Amino acid sequence: MSKPTADNAPNAAAKGAPAVPVNFLRPIVQADLDAGKHQSIVTRFPPEPNGYLHIGHAKSICVNFGLAKEFGGVCHLRFDDTNPAKEDQEYIDSIQRDVKWLGFDWAGQVRYASDYFEQLHDWAVDLIKSGNAYVCDLTPEQAKEYRGSLTEPGKNSPFRERSVEENLDLFARMKAGEFKDGERVLRAKIDMASPNMNLRDPIMYRIRHAHHHQTGDKWCIYPNYDFTHGQSDAIEGITHSICTLEFESHRPLYEWFLDKLPVPAHPRQYEFSRLNLNYTITSKRKLKQLVDEGHVEAWDDPRMSTLSGYRRRGYTPASIRNFCEMIGTNRSDGVVDMSMLEFSIRDDLDRTAPRAMCVLRPLKVVISNYPEGQVEQLELPRHPKEDMGVRVLPFARELYIDRDDFMEEPPKGYKRLEPAGEVRLRGSYVIRADEAIKDADGNIVELRCSYDPDTLGKNPEGRKVKGVIHWVPAEGSVECEVRLYDRLFRSANPEKTEDGGSFLDNINPDSLQVLSGCRAEPSLGQAQAEDRFQFEREGYFCADLKDSQPGRPVFNRTVTLRDSWGS
Repeated sequence: MSKPTADNAPNAAAKGAPAVPVNFLRPIVQADLDAGKHQSIVTRFPPEPNGYLHIGHAKSICVNFGLAKEFGGVCHLRFDDTNPAKEDQEYIDSIQRDVKWLGFDWAGQVRYASDYFEQLHDWAVDLIKSGNAYVCDLTPEQAKEYRGSLTEPGKNSPFRERSVEENLDLFARMKAGEFKDGERVLRAKIDMASPNMNLRDPIMYRIRHAHHHQTGDKWCIYPNYDFTHGQSDAIEGITHSICTLEFESHRPLYEWFLDKLPVPAHPRQYEFSRLNLNYTITSKRKLKQLVDEGHVEAWDDPRMSTLSGYRRRGYTPASIRNFCEMIGTNRSDGVVDMSMLEFSIRDDLDRTAPRAMCVLRPLKVVISNYPEGQVEQLELPRHPKEDMGVRVLPFARELYIDRDDFMEEPPKGYKRLEPAGEVRLRGSYVIRADEAIKDADGNIVELRCSYDPDTLGKNPEGRKVKGVIHWVPAEGSVECEVRLYDRLFRSANPEKTEDGGSFLDNINPDSLQVLSGCRAEPSLGQAQAEDRFQFEREGYFCADLKDSQPGRPVFNRTVTLRDSWGS
């Protein structure tokens, strides 16, 4: 795998964050405040409610809400709800949950672009009256032909010179519902020969006979993003309108509308590089395809790049915020290595996750020389460094170890249990493998071992035991399901396939392995949804947000203990 790279982080950033992550917007905001241009800053996060938020949105959230918080300003949450055919209340609810889960809150009530539909309509009428907008009857195919290309100028629409009166009449009839979807549009009259394609008489309004989740059936014409966005910013008094670099070429249009209209403020747009993460898809259309076609369980499937998916997998808000800070904010496009995000969650959980033991593939062990009926209550620390107290494990004659921790014919350097070999059970005694009990098919179903009663908390005399393995008691351990999640895509660039196929061809068939009949130590029996643990020797795990219940836990693997994808 390629070395970790990010907007500002060095190639070795996965080993630790830069001391002062770069954010080019900070000095801009500070200079504006110092110069008295603004008394306080107002930013906004303007998602479209047509899907769940993904990891790329996390960077935008952290930038907008983070700057507002850092400089004592406020940030608005405003839904860009101008396309009701693709929007849904489910998405609105999920976006609000994700923003709050990430640790941010917005100023005032949730805002919607649809809150401003009346004002936007009136301003569209103003542009018609001033000769800066017209109703066009070209079909989409014709409009594309007239638009020209990057090397050829466009041609004026034959409807461009309609009179103000005719345009006002047609626009009113569009609003009244007299025309079919796509039959007419309202366009700004700018310059069909402009080298900036966004200035070639862009569409301001389309006809869509669709029910709107906020305004119902009041409207059948809806403004497009470019006309809505800047004016909504102006209405809300946004001081710094921050978006990703693909909107840089839209900035002249943003400013053209503001200059032509009697808006109450004149915001300034700034662009930063979007988050491009390898092994990841962030197109909402493609994420929806994964859900709709059943390649994943839902939008919050722990393999998805959605914030809901990361949350269910066990990522913490702090780890995602720290990741966004670590990669920095500038104007240079690049691809961030997934190992940086995984480093961030490991770093967080290493400090905050209590330790526990869970045997994923149980093999029963009977300690032949341990007194029958005797039970010792062993105390193990819940964390090796942090003060998290202790958990109690009952140690008795029967227990479980992982099936992979015993081999009859081990390779050289093997440090686990083998015939006549010894290992230490974590936090308890040294045991020796004496006999392997097999079924009729030759499969090992039980180990008979003996223990050294003089090795609790100390090394055996006269011999050195190298291996330490985890275990759980047979009596009192909790049966659980464990889901081993891995990266959803096996290619660093899922969009690229050798034969020009679909990104679906790069789905990792081993991205989920479900293990039933696992055995967890007693303390995990009451794990609550989203409780996180380090399963010793196995990785970091989280009690599933949907399916886990006290007494019947389901654990999702968040991340392995170390990078298993490294080259």
